[in-house]
Amino acid sequence: MNIIVFGATGKTGTPFVKQALDHGHRVTAFVRSPEKLVLKHENLQVFRGDALKEDHVVKAIEGHDVVVSCLGSEGLKPSRVLEYMAENIVTGMQKHGLSRIAYVASAGLYNEIPGFLGWMSQRILKNVLEDHRRAVNTIIAANLDYTIARPLRLEDGLLTEEYRMTPAGVPDSGSRISRNDVAHFLLRSIEEDEWIKETVGLAY
Repeated sequence: MNIIVFGATGKTGTPFVKQALDHGHRVTAFVRSPEKLVLKHENLQVFRGDALKEDHVVKAIEGHDVVVSCLGSEGLKPSRVLEYMAENIVTGMQKHGLSRIAYVASAGLYNEIPGFLGWMSQRILKNVLEDHRRAVNTIIAANLDYTIARPLRLEDGLLTEEYRMTPAGVPDSGSRISRNDVAHFLLRSIEEDEWIKETVGLAY
């Protein structure tokens, strides 16, 4: 597959790019700062652009089969940045006839985390979750073949390929997952055409 990755230099985007290249895919890393991309590979291309600029995004998406978004927020204040970037991605996909997208959001998107952990996430991440929710709603409304990942607390752990997935709520008693395993889920979902038109809670 020919995959374009938004947020390719992030903590989830980087392991996704590496895993996709290891699986033999061609990858385009859409980045604002190419110097932050530490990976080098004959099947890796770099597109320098700003995901908040529609023309950059539309141009970059042309010629690809799949879009992966590992974009994240840059703070806890109210923002619509993720929503605006999602709108640009949807526009680019529609213009070039793409339908498949995998997007990393967050658990708590639908207030689905039970107990104290859920209360804390809604309190601390309220603005981030609202922006992710608007971005996800933009993708869903476009009737794309989406897979939305809703990981619980992300950590810099190893790739285990062993984690739990649920389309309703979050895995029971789950609290964390490594970014490497979130990347694995994204790649698996697009390689095997799994979890299409689903939002999936992820945890160990």
